[in-house]
Amino acid sequence: MADEVVLLDYWASMFGMRARVALAEKGVKYEYREEDLRNKIKSQLLLQMNPVHKKIPVLIHNGKPVSESLIIVQYIDEVWRDKAPLLPSEPYQKAHSRFWADFIDKKLYDACSKIWSTKGEEREAAKKDFIEILKQLEGQLGDKPYFEGEKFGFLDIALITFYCWFHAFETCGNFSIEAECPKLIAWAKRCMQRESVSRSLADEKKVYELVLGVQKMLGVE
Repeated sequence: MADEVVLLDYWASMFGMRARVALAEKGVKYEYREEDLRNKIKSQLLLQMNPVHKKIPVLIHNGKPVSESLIIVQYIDEVWRDKAPLLPSEPYQKAHSRFWADFIDKKLYDACSKIWSTKGEEREAAKKDFIEILKQLEGQLGDKPYFEGEKFGFLDIALITFYCWFHAFETCGNFSIEAECPKLIAWAKRCMQRESVSRSLADEKKVYELVLGVQKMLGVE
């Protein structure tokens, strides 16, 4: 019996994109269901499958839901083990990757969100924090092609989905990420050469249009 896989997602979500990239790396066929988050409408299926947080992404595997993007990616890696391992096999390296993925979720998202949702001194402070976080991540990358070494993996997936939002951050904040973090941008371009990534990430221009619309609602154009 074939696996039944459904992904509840939103096209612009960097968290949902993580699940898309992981599923593509594994070659898993799935049904994509778009949630209308732009209008703050949540389907009954989403509320049923994620009653605690009521958020996307949710991976439904044979009727059983898995929530939270990093947990979803790890679940995908464990269930479909026969192709493209994502997490390192060595325990310390695995813990190291999980630590930095958690760092991305706890630090990067808040900083980058403030770049387009605030203005004035608050925006300038957010830009400074954002660049500092990226430089810390660039330090972890070093001269390796990917974060975990020679192969694209878990930590790459955790970060690369932010890349399609970089244009919006740069335009709203009037700065260049490449000027500050050239190795990180080279890594991102390397990741984008992978079909699993290029086909899963949203169009940066459409993301920017979305941000402009939200800024207008917030009054921070």
